[in-house]
Amino acid sequence: MFGYIDVRERSVNSRTVYMEIYGGNKVSYRVTSGQMMRYGSESKTYGVEIEDHNSGGTASIMDFSADIEDAVDFAELLVSEQCMPPQLYAMALKYLYISI
Repeated sequence: MFGYIDVRERSVNSRTVYMEIYGGNKVSYRVTSGQMMRYGSESKTYGVEIEDHNSGGTASIMDFSADIEDAVDFAELLVSEQCMPPQLYAMALKYLYISI
């Protein structure tokens, strides 16, 4: 049976770069910090971005985690695996699998 799904747009406000690593493969890995409305109150959230300086490709997960340690740990995994922008979501699933 199909039903109505209420999808509210979630946007991250006041984004700043918390940490940036420039990898040997000319790819920047960033952990960002921002504010997001959750359940009627504003809370801090951390995101992850990858930018390939060779091709210009980018990928990001703006609200990766509410815990800075998880976001930094995930960014370190991306650097060690030399992840490229198209691989970001697959790596996020891999990180979720490892961390559970």
